[in-house]
Amino acid sequence: MKKILIVDDEPNIVMTLEYAFKKRNFEVYIARDGGEALQILKSNVVDVVLLDIMMPNVDGYQTLKQIKNDKKLSNTKVIFLTAKYKASDIEKGLKLGADKYITKPFSIKKIVSEVHELLN
Repeated sequence: MKKILIVDDEPNIVMTLEYAFKKRNFEVYIARDGGEALQILKSNVVDVVLLDIMMPNVDGYQTLKQIKNDKKLSNTKVIFLTAKYKASDIEKGLKLGADKYITKPFSIKKIVSEVHELLN
């Protein structure tokens, strides 16, 4: 069973994504900010992280840096899922090591297909 961590502070987005991935037989973990995500990743290995950038406490950029600096997590796929859509934002996200960058609003179908593409 594939495992996904959804990191976002917007409950509607989290619930929508959680439902979509559970329906496709993913084990789903939820975090409301980067700090919570890093705690979850300490004790769980996931295949992919859907990561918002603008969150309270620890933002997505800081979270991604910590994931990429942790040898145990360095193979974890990370997709930024964010409202930040400027070319400079996208470039920064990919430079930091994100595997994909998807902007909000998004289609569930697109996210699911991007996740499957990354994992295959």
